[in-house]
Amino acid sequence: MLKKTEAPQKDLHVVGTRPVRPDGVPKVTGLAQYGADYSLPGMLWGKIVRSPHAHARIRSIDTSKALALPGVKAVMVGEDMPDHPFSYQGPDRVQVNFWHMTRNVMAREKVLFEGHPVAAVAATTQAIAEQAAGLIEVDYEVLPHVIDVDEAMADDAPLLFEDMITRGVDPAPTRPSNVARRTEFKAGDLDAGFAQADEIVEMNFKTAPVHQGYIEPHACLVRYGSDGQVEIWSSSQGHFMVRAYTSKLLGLPINDLTVHPAEIGGGFGGKTVVYVEPVAAVLSRKSGHPVKIVMSREDVFKATGPTSGSSMTVRMGVTRDGRIVAADGVFKLQGGAFPGSPVINAAMCAFSVYDLENARAVGYDVVSNRPKSVAYRAPGSPIAAFAVECVVDELARRIGMDPLELRLKNAVKAGSPTIWGPRHGHDGFRETIEALMQHPDYKKPLGPNQGRGVASGFWFNGGGESAVTVHVAEDGSVSIASGSMDVGGSRASMAIMAAETLGVPYERVRSTVTDTASIGYNHVTGGSRVTYATGMAVVQACNKIVDDMRARAAMIWDVDVEGVIWEDGCAKPLNADVGDFKPLTLAEIAAKRAVTGGPIAAEVAINAGGQAPGFSTQFCDVEVDPETGAVKVLRYVAAQDVGKAIHPSYVEGQIQGGVVQGIGWALNEAYIYNDKGHLENAGFLDYRIPVASDLPMIEALIVEVPNPNHPFGVKGVGEVNIVPVMSAVSNAIRSATGVRLTSLPMSPPVVLEALDSESVSV
Repeated sequence: MLKKTEAPQKDLHVVGTRPVRPDGVPKVTGLAQYGADYSLPGMLWGKIVRSPHAHARIRSIDTSKALALPGVKAVMVGEDMPDHPFSYQGPDRVQVNFWHMTRNVMAREKVLFEGHPVAAVAATTQAIAEQAAGLIEVDYEVLPHVIDVDEAMADDAPLLFEDMITRGVDPAPTRPSNVARRTEFKAGDLDAGFAQADEIVEMNFKTAPVHQGYIEPHACLVRYGSDGQVEIWSSSQGHFMVRAYTSKLLGLPINDLTVHPAEIGGGFGGKTVVYVEPVAAVLSRKSGHPVKIVMSREDVFKATGPTSGSSMTVRMGVTRDGRIVAADGVFKLQGGAFPGSPVINAAMCAFSVYDLENARAVGYDVVSNRPKSVAYRAPGSPIAAFAVECVVDELARRIGMDPLELRLKNAVKAGSPTIWGPRHGHDGFRETIEALMQHPDYKKPLGPNQGRGVASGFWFNGGGESAVTVHVAEDGSVSIASGSMDVGGSRASMAIMAAETLGVPYERVRSTVTDTASIGYNHVTGGSRVTYATGMAVVQACNKIVDDMRARAAMIWDVDVEGVIWEDGCAKPLNADVGDFKPLTLAEIAAKRAVTGGPIAAEVAINAGGQAPGFSTQFCDVEVDPETGAVKVLRYVAAQDVGKAIHPSYVEGQIQGGVVQGIGWALNEAYIYNDKGHLENAGFLDYRIPVASDLPMIEALIVEVPNPNHPFGVKGVGEVNIVPVMSAVSNAIRSATGVRLTSLPMSPPVVLEALDSESVSV
């Protein structure tokens, strides 16, 4: 049964405030420890040898000269790791194939992209490791390559895997191809829907792969002990993920590995996989020394995951009075060198903000000679939204309706159908549209060459596995330990929710992230899940503490526990019949812990369901220089339903961060390959992410439609904010110029070419 969205009736004192984050001082003073900051006595430096070719067969690898170099302690190749059977494991959206993963970490039969690891060395200094890497001789048979997604799907395209048969097609194809999988979601009758339409718009789109652009490169330190115990210090979005993948790839029992969390210098989905940790572990095992590996920026661009590029076709129909009656989309997404693009997400999210009776979304997961794609903020959804929201913008133009009014008229609410079966369980989308319609700048006049664009977006948000412990010390201070990496201020959010639940000041709560041996399993920090799921575990653990406090107060007063309540951080008698007792604070009860039962602690491990999706609607104003094609974003307003903002400053920061990344994706960012399949802009000088001077002040409108499944109404906040950005910018450029741009990035040369060509106008 659907749960109706209702606001929890609570007077909140700490939730919704903006205290200083506990990790702020160490970070601004340089004391915080990131992945590359860890060292151990006797440590070696690891260096990975990477393929110079986009596609080649490995005939042989000669490591003898590198091994003979003084200072070199170990060399490894792919065969030094166990091989794995070919199988897809896990739910469709997040399937894992360890045959693929082990080859992504270190190539075996073939290299599949420039930068693909083929060998690695460990030496006493970085300089010797660099020199030794240059002495490893690899004999390649260079093969034809393919970069573009449409070219990779052609019948005569070079095959990355000569035996890849497309999954999801019945009957199965008889010929191999670069299409790893076909996915389809369908509802209603498309022909009947389009027959009702007064206007139909169909357009083709292409988007470029873009990197998450995190500042901190991948880095780790690994010590493989002579007793088989392995310790890893690593920057990631989930040290339990690092433990699980490294254990699986190396064939080690999970409890032989302990992974220590490090601070993280950005991830955005890109640090939910392993690249260097298994390599360093093998080198450490072979050498008997701890091994550190730090990627260069060039290595990060060439060998770690961007999100997918795409080729898409979207067709939608609308009646004259603004009812969208049919929607059909084909989404071809690049998985890179191995299958695993977020095409299922793209197909599921594409039309999810609209209440549609007739819709279909078909997706193709396509491999090509690029680094394997990895999650990037709402993976798949921004790509699909670019196509769908541009088509919706054109539909509004065809029928002469305000684009926000058209969206509001077709907006989903609790009970609306989805294309994949279940009905929406929560409200929140309509409220984001209404927030923008009431914004004073939405109707503000624009100048010459200026335009305004709007767009909307959807993301599932996550729940899942989290474990926490809460301890109360003898002075009444509170310690929280969780296993969820702090990517966006979650330590502060956990402390806020604990303080609110216990009724103590925020400053009395210390929140930490601990290693894998000290706490139960926590899923990665991703999918906008931590404040929801781990926060729920914190609240439940604090409620256990409250029950314990009531019981101890009852013992002190020698009354029945049912006669004791917890209010304003104190145990109090329920009423006068219980007795005339002065309230006992948390600190007063904690001071008597030894005589009331011993240590005060609670542990909670949950697999949280009941999460609510994220909705966002945004508008922006741009100015297009007709002489250069340069696009300047003048104003940006982003409304997002967050359920309840635990720390509003961090919520605003998440919204602003997602918009900034989306502006870069819209206007500048792209991988540029030459005809040899070599990446030509593997650095921040040529791969241009936005800087402050590229951006306006981004106004974040926090919409709060609480999730009734969370004690404080929390929904996820980290991802849906990027979903509408590219289409909002495209729609604004369309308004400014009359020209529809259908490929990303919309860089100055692309815009200028479009302005000079009448053929691209819709």
